[in-house]
Formats: sequence, C-alpha cells, structure tokens
Amino acid sequence: MDEDRLLQVLDDAVGAVRAALDGLDDWGPAGTRPGQYRLDLAADGAALPVLHGAGLAVLSEESGATGEAGALLAVIDPVDGSTNAHRGVPFYSTSICVLDAEGPLVGLVVNQATGDRYAAVRGGGAEAEGATMRASGCEELGSAIVGISGFPGHHPGWAQYRALGAASLECCAVAQGVLDAYMVVGGSTLYGWDYLAGLLICREAGAAEGERDGMDLEVRDASSRRPIVAASVALKERLAAEGTL
Repeated sequence: MDEDRLLQVLDDAVGAVRAALDGLDDWGPAGTRPGQYRLDLAADGAALPVLHGAGLAVLSEESGATGEAGALLAVIDPVDGSTNAHRGVPFYSTSICVLDAEGPLVGLVVNQATGDRYAAVRGGGAEAEGATMRASGCEELGSAIVGISGFPGHHPGWAQYRALGAASLECCAVAQGVLDAYMVVGGSTLYGWDYLAGLLICREAGAAEGERDGMDLEVRDASSRRPIVAASVALKERLAAEGTL
C-alpha cells in the first residue's frame, strides 16, 4: 500500500471516529478503568474496523494489539485528550501513526473539535491543511514557549509554558511553530499512541527530538517514554540538560 493510500485510510478512520462521537450522547466515564471514557470506547470501536479492513495490524490505547501481524502497524490513540473532550475543552484529537520495518512512515493528527488536520509522510515533509509546516527554529531557552506534560520540579528559565492536555496536538504545535518545544516533566511519561504521529510530523517539519532517559522513541508496544521535541537541536539540548525538571 503506498503512502497516499495509507493517508486515505487514516483519514477514513478519523472520519469514522468523528461520526461515532457525533452519535454519542454520553461522553462520561466508562466505568472500565480510571481515565477511560465512553467516548474513548466509541472512537476505538469506529476506527478499528477501518484500519483492520485495510489490512493493518493495530496497537490502540483502548484495545491493545489486534489484527494480523504484518509489515504495517497502525498505532492509534482514538481520542488523545479525552479528559479535555469530556470537559468540553476543544483540544483533543485522533492520532494515528503507521510504522513499517524502518519506523514511522505516515502520521495523521486531527483535532476532532476544530477539524484542524496535520499530516506527514517520511521523507515527504509535513503539512497542515495543505500548507507546509516548519518549526520555529528557536534556540534560546529564555525565549522559548514550551508545552509540558506533568509537573516541573523547578523553573528552568523558559519564557513561558503551556500544559494543554493532548500530546499529539502539542507536538503538531511545535511542528507548526506555535510552540517552540514540548516535553514530559516530573514523573510524567507518554506512550507511543500519544506521540508517534506527532513525532513524525515534527521530524518532517525540521524539529529536533530526544528521549530524556536515552531510550528509543519508536516503540511498538505499551512501553512508556519521556520524549522531547524542540524547534532546534540547541533548544532540545538545553531542555534535556535540565535533568531534575
């Protein structure tokens, strides 16, 4: 399956999620596990048949690993930022990254509240609504606006910070130059479904990346990581040097 076809499949899955959410009256807690909402389960139930129907194996936050193992794996968070969605904060997405043997191949993140769409193909650049995305290029910590997940142990000297509650969209904000960096702080960790699509989009937009403990970010299971994406290598290194952050 070529990259254009893959992107169409991902767009179809995102559309199925949107339709499921539009038809769901109760977005409240599902009563299954802490932090899981009825909207998460509805979104997962809508997306998986589209992805499986295209022959993709799937790793989902909500339902784990499903489908026939093969050359392509779709890693999906059906609703990233589901607490935002439940509370009415218009900042939540469907995030899907397809990995092949070499790593992230195609990534798609769509803000389900606004319709804003971010996409990337390995080696083909990143785009938002058809416009090419580039990171801001910020190098100075004192000038940086940084998105975070978690609670920092101290103030590291950045200009300002934001905690917006949806890692995939925050990575896309770095790719678009809206934020200068995004990172986990304190004891926070993320999973591949949270950040892989955003990571590919950042790569293709010229952003730098790292993992705070030196681990591989390209996970294919439910392993957690501590990613950093930043507008420049210099800014990424300055953030990574704050070991107690």
